[in-house]
Amino acid sequence: MFCYQCEQTAQGKGCVGPVGVCGKNEDLAALQDLLIFGLKGIAAYAYHARELGAHDPEVDAFMHEALFTTLTNVDFDLDHHLQMVLKAGEMNLKIMELLDRAHTERFGNPVPTKVYTGLKKGPAILVTGHDLLDLYELLKQTEGTGINVYTHGEMLPAHAYPELKKFPHLVGNYGTAWQNQKKEFEEFPGVILGTTNCVLIPKDSYKDRMFTCGVAHLPGVKHIANRDFSEVIKKALELPPAEEKEGGYITTGFHHTAVLNLADTIIEGVKSGKIKHFFLIGGCDGAKTTRNYYNEIADKVPKDSIILTLACGKYRFIHKDFGEIEGTGIPRLLDIGQCNNSYSAVKIALALAEAFKVGVNDLPLSLILSWFEQKAVAILLSLLYLGVKNIRIGPTAPAFLTPNLLAILNEKFGLKLITTPDEDLKAILG
Repeated sequence: MFCYQCEQTAQGKGCVGPVGVCGKNEDLAALQDLLIFGLKGIAAYAYHARELGAHDPEVDAFMHEALFTTLTNVDFDLDHHLQMVLKAGEMNLKIMELLDRAHTERFGNPVPTKVYTGLKKGPAILVTGHDLLDLYELLKQTEGTGINVYTHGEMLPAHAYPELKKFPHLVGNYGTAWQNQKKEFEEFPGVILGTTNCVLIPKDSYKDRMFTCGVAHLPGVKHIANRDFSEVIKKALELPPAEEKEGGYITTGFHHTAVLNLADTIIEGVKSGKIKHFFLIGGCDGAKTTRNYYNEIADKVPKDSIILTLACGKYRFIHKDFGEIEGTGIPRLLDIGQCNNSYSAVKIALALAEAFKVGVNDLPLSLILSWFEQKAVAILLSLLYLGVKNIRIGPTAPAFLTPNLLAILNEKFGLKLITTPDEDLKAILG
């Protein structure tokens, strides 16, 4: 444990060890960290929802209560902190549902959509981050300018929303996940706009053609206020136009409304034995080579299994052709969308459980998640709140969790770390 939140820390430098000066032990400190990281994730989704005019007073009130709970000398009860952590999962589920409703009311229900990964000739703007409203406003302001707009990273699912699809100059998706952006942005022949998190401090080679908006700010990068993208447009028109570059296609847009339209076919596929298992393989991506686990296990999943994916972890394998479930016409790989579209994954799982009249944990469904930051923590807490068991996470355990706390989560929920693709598939499939 390391804690320096009060004046009376050991030697005035911070309490290190199993117990602090106040009596708080390392497990309690870890739970407080877990709660705060979950609140940060909730804040991200609540911010996006509020930008679209939606908010939830219960979620807002919980944010205050939970933060107060972590103040110095307020709450030393381990069980109560566990309850608060699970309550954070409940509130995150509520805010993801609210954000999903705000997105679909504003931009329509996503539909499966093939997205081009090459470049078209002409001036270009690349949009990264998560904010669909920022992208919508940019698309409106660039109409008739001859500028082609591309998505990057978590913005890929934008192509599936009807109100965004209607803009013909939203032409494709360029690049992959956030950790590759310094190379990809340097090579992109146009302007880059960062809308939210998952931006890196830019290299000098492209800093002068990068902009931020919303909550994103970068040193030496021009920040756009009030969604007035005139400077972004001006810069894009000043730069040499992009040259044509051939690309392939990737498919996104398997929102729960789209997947549930296939429910009868999926249910029949399960009953006939054509679909034996469902895997959710997704989450955050990152730079560690151990993350190759996720593309390796996706490759090794049996042909009679459906792979659901979401967030930027999908870039490990989304460019591959996984084909269809034989005799059903259902793609084996279904990209649900952004990290906040974890709500869609929950809706799909609950709908399948209801159709087969079993609990979620009785479904032939395995969750194999990659985590990186606070939003992933909030989503994990939502799954634990729902009682989902036997989740595998990786590539490493969160450093803020003590071995004892990990053991508690394993005992209560079966939460475990990934091992190897072969070992985990053997354990899952028997």
